[in-house]
Parts: sequence; structure tokens; C-alpha cells
Amino acid sequence: MFANLNHDFIDWTLVIAHRLRGIVVEAAIVFFGSLAGLCYGADSPVWPTSTTFDAPREGMPTAEEIATVVSARFHIRLPDALEISHAVLNAARRYSISPLLLLAVIAIESSFDRFAVSVVGAKGLMQVLPSQHRDRVLRTSDLTDARTNVRIGTEILYNYIIAADGNLGDALYRYSGGAKGYARRVVDRMSMMKAEFGL
Repeated sequence: MFANLNHDFIDWTLVIAHRLRGIVVEAAIVFFGSLAGLCYGADSPVWPTSTTFDAPREGMPTAEEIATVVSARFHIRLPDALEISHAVLNAARRYSISPLLLLAVIAIESSFDRFAVSVVGAKGLMQVLPSQHRDRVLRTSDLTDARTNVRIGTEILYNYIIAADGNLGDALYRYSGGAKGYARRVVDRMSMMKAEFGL
């Protein structure tokens, strides 16, 4: 009986330690991201929220505004652009990452073509590479689906930000597979999008 109690206590303390570590890391991302203007702000929740939440924070574009700009600029059908915008807002909210950052990455990676495939096999909007992310991409994962691709791509970027101790330049460098000037291109695209949304 005492052996089981001790085992339960050890499991419980490991769970608590793991959760506390996650909260601290996410709090650091929110704090440093808000300083850099890459997160929703200092009032962002520390832990991920439901993936069905589509409303952006104050000062961020709505799903309809994103869809209108994406449809006009990248010649995407409005219903498809709206699906992408909801996927971006949900992933941004879940991982406390600016939707403008995600939109900039998608613009550079695929020009909002959900069927895009790179020469190395990266797929979809955020150009997820199945061979490098087998732990996230299941055989049943449809990487042409906007919600699936953006969720997986955002999780990968989020984990790179954590691994880089919040250094977005390093995280983007890793996300791009080491492409020179990639982070600068993302920042430039974010600036263009801010202007398009009147932010």
C-alpha cells in the first residue's frame, strides 16, 4: 500500500513540475512577445485556450478583414480565405502568437496556396515537412486542410520559439530550414500587413 502511495506521489509531483514549467515558459513568451509586439499583449492568457475561439484581441484584424485582404492580394476564393483566417486566429490565440506573424509566414511559405508542395516535400499553407515532424503529422493528417496545417505549423514555430529562449529570429531561421534573410522577410511582410489592416 505504501509503495503505491509513494509512486502516486512521485507521479503527482512530476505532473505539477511539468505544468509549472509550461506555465513559466508560456509566460515568458507572452511577456517577451508583447515587448516585441508579436503577441496579443501583456493581458494575453498564459495557458492555451480553446481552439474554437475566433475573435481577435482589440487592435487586431477580424477574420472577415483578414479574408478580404488575403482574397484580394493572393487571389484566393473568399470562402477559402475565410477558412484560413479562422485557422490563423485560432492558432494565434492558442499559442499566444500574433496572427500577423502567422499570416506573414504563410505569405512567404506558400502565398496562401493550401496545395503548395516544396521540392523537399513540405506541404500546405505553412509548408510543414512531414519527414521532419512525424510526431505531429499522422498518416491521417490532411496537410491541405487549413486548420490542420496552420495548427501544426504554429505548434512547430511555437516550439522553436521556446527552444530559442524567445529569440524570434533564431526560431524563424530554424523554421525556414536555415534560409538566409528569412526572418527579415517575415518582419517586412508583417509591416506590410499592418499597413493593409490599418494597424
